[in-house]
Amino acid sequence: MNKIYLLFIFFIICSTSKAQDSLEITQEKIIIGLTEAPPFVMKNGGDFSGLSIESWKLVNKQLDTEYEFREFPNLESLLQALEQGSVDLSINPITVTDQRMQRMDFSQPYFISYTGIARQSGSSVWRYLSNIFSWNFFSAILILVGVIFIFGLLVWIFERKKNKEEFGPGAKGILQGFWWSAVTMTTVGYGDKSPRTFGGRFIGFIWMFMAIIMISTLTAGIASSLTVQNIQDDIASVKDLERFNVYTVKSSSAQELLEQYGINSSKISSADEGLEALLENDNNVLVYDKPILSYRIEEKGLEEELAVLENTLKKDYYSYSFPHNSDLLDKINPILIGTLKSMEWNSLVAEYK
Repeated sequence: MNKIYLLFIFFIICSTSKAQDSLEITQEKIIIGLTEAPPFVMKNGGDFSGLSIESWKLVNKQLDTEYEFREFPNLESLLQALEQGSVDLSINPITVTDQRMQRMDFSQPYFISYTGIARQSGSSVWRYLSNIFSWNFFSAILILVGVIFIFGLLVWIFERKKNKEEFGPGAKGILQGFWWSAVTMTTVGYGDKSPRTFGGRFIGFIWMFMAIIMISTLTAGIASSLTVQNIQDDIASVKDLERFNVYTVKSSSAQELLEQYGINSSKISSADEGLEALLENDNNVLVYDKPILSYRIEEKGLEEELAVLENTLKKDYYSYSFPHNSDLLDKINPILIGTLKSMEWNSLVAEYK
């Protein structure tokens, strides 16, 4: 009886051992979720490349496990797969945020980035000129010309009979009055025309003082226009984005930032879609990861049309991401920290920058 009992125990132990071995085999192949995010994750045909891919290759030299890349169409679907545990981890450049930490776990950051702003790169001088030479500017000029004509006409009315040499009759005399009025307003004072009657000189006296005020107002208006335009173009903080049509990638950390500050934005599926929107309107801006924006603009040859502003909105930390309570995190984290100190990693970062 004892022998039968011992055999039964031995059979259970062997069966359990085989089941555990079988479980380990099924878990040896790691499923890594990816979505394109150049220069970190790029797809060439059926192969993936980029800084994040190279980072994983360095880690897996020590981890030495089988893995499989599973591609997702966008960042939102990738984050959902991580949260649901459909993949074992993602090596995409995913920024660590408070909201995301409630949905998944993160490794040691492997890259420090920034949230940047891209917009049309038209010359600031051209923007100033386009702002000045607007319909409001031309309407002000027309009003000024009208006032010059009125004072020229009034002087001509008083001078046309007693000062025929300088203010002749008819249309020619009216044009001479206009010339005198314009010269007086600009304080050039050629002296070729001057009123001699009391009425003409009285009108001239009033016009001299009015012209000084009008010229000063016009100069101040132009200077104010330049200053206001300069302020409007300066984006120094998130709140400054309220003056623009803002685009951002859906489910990105940039979207979280904009929502935190109450900035309305149009959600797009990729940075490329946002770059197309920038080309449509010079008041559109795209808020997203700065290195990705810079890389895509250069790759598409849009450096003359688009630019990433020097000012950034916040610092970002890219990390590997895992479903909550993943055993892989404790295995990968020490290896990842070690690779970040290697010369090979520093060379890779320099290559992709």
